[in-house]
Amino acid sequence: MAFDLYQRVTDSIVASINAGSPAWRKPWTGEGRAVQMPLRANGEAYRGINVLMLWLAAAAQGYGSAWWFTYKQAEAAGGQVRKGEKSATVVKYGTVAREDEESGAEKRIPYLKSYRVFNADQIDGLPEGFHAAPPQPVCDLGTRPDPRLEAFFAATGADIRSTAEPQAYYDPRADFIHMPMISSFHDAAGFYATLAHEACHWTGHGSRLDRLSRFAERKAYAFEELIAEIGNCMLCAQLGLVPDFGQSAAYVESWLRALQDDKRMIFKAATEAQKAADFLLSCVGEGGLIQQGEAA
Repeated sequence: MAFDLYQRVTDSIVASINAGSPAWRKPWTGEGRAVQMPLRANGEAYRGINVLMLWLAAAAQGYGSAWWFTYKQAEAAGGQVRKGEKSATVVKYGTVAREDEESGAEKRIPYLKSYRVFNADQIDGLPEGFHAAPPQPVCDLGTRPDPRLEAFFAATGADIRSTAEPQAYYDPRADFIHMPMISSFHDAAGFYATLAHEACHWTGHGSRLDRLSRFAERKAYAFEELIAEIGNCMLCAQLGLVPDFGQSAAYVESWLRALQDDKRMIFKAATEAQKAADFLLSCVGEGGLIQQGEAA
């Protein structure tokens, strides 16, 4: 039987949901550990489904470093993978040229392949910087607004309304985000993490990423919530916040059904979540409020 990479990744995610610890909910280890985006050996952040896979591996093994290396990259950096250490799986998308049998025209066929990486915590001899957590921004954890985060969400252009109504939601018809008053949250970080989730929904409007209409026939509600939760974690990793995990058991059951019916669902959700986080960050732009090196 041929190895099915899509099925293997989906099975891993389903197992983590069944265990009560979805991959996107534990992107850090230890008490007080800040959220970290997994990084390649060259310092670039992983994207899409690879973020979830490496968060899952880090949570399972208790790794504290954000850095991941292939065996050869570890050697090139002066390190040595310790004997007996097990690698994690990441995937690479690509296309290959094929000639159409009927028309003779060249067409591009997508493919997916896997390769193996090791966390810096599994490697001896690396410079100390690869083992330290990335520096985190300092956020106001009181119930007052945090000026830096206020400015970030204002820069997105989203219509954000706060009233005494004790619910957070995005209204796609009127195209606004509603938030309870910040004074009703235990801390400011909780307010902005919740706002990050709703802002991910906001990106799906027809005037932006046009996701809500495209997924209208795809068990849309649960799928959109899955996108928003993963996107929320990706965004919070950039803002130095702990994500908001307010999903109900009904959503989790819907996710499980969808993932078991479609082995490519988690890949699609991770891709759309990455687009949502990228869109929100792009509203600030280069040299904006969240600087590289200031965020996780």
